[in-house]
Amino acid sequence: MRVFDFDNTIYKGESVLDFYLFSIKYNPAVLKYFFIVIYHTLRYKSGKTTLESLENIIKKHAKGYLSSFDDIDKIVCGFWDKNFSKIKKWYTPRSDDIIITASFDLIMTELFRRLDLTDSLCSIFNRNTMEIEYINFSTNKKIKFIEKFGNVSVDEFYTDSMFDTPMIQLAKKAYLVKGNRITQIR
Repeated sequence: MRVFDFDNTIYKGESVLDFYLFSIKYNPAVLKYFFIVIYHTLRYKSGKTTLESLENIIKKHAKGYLSSFDDIDKIVCGFWDKNFSKIKKWYTPRSDDIIITASFDLIMTELFRRLDLTDSLCSIFNRNTMEIEYINFSTNKKIKFIEKFGNVSVDEFYTDSMFDTPMIQLAKKAYLVKGNRITQIR
């Protein structure tokens, strides 16, 4: 089994940020959320706030952001029409690959359909309540992975960040991806 982190691993960039920037043309008023999210993300990455605090901020503002669009599915399809080429050339999907990402299922489901992938772990957005139910980030990835797949053997794990150390420890082989350079680290 091959397991992949997504952003900056097989996707060139941060898909949630790219989606947000893409969505501005559909409703420029959502620009107000940009500085809020960036500020709190930088505080988390610099160790000045907790993952729980970051999750609460994201959950607090996601409903307002996502409910401001008339046809979010149309925006998602347009986003992948434009950004599918940001999937790195070295990645060749296999039907049993698992992508594990902090990106939201709302954005990722369309990509998985295009890649013909059936298993994934994403952050979860509830379309009925317009709220974020779960953020698949940091140590949450390993916890959800084990909940969903049990103690299966991970043959290979690919990531761009040592934040994924819990998943790296599950793998027989692990690879660090920087741009298109892949280095075995385990």
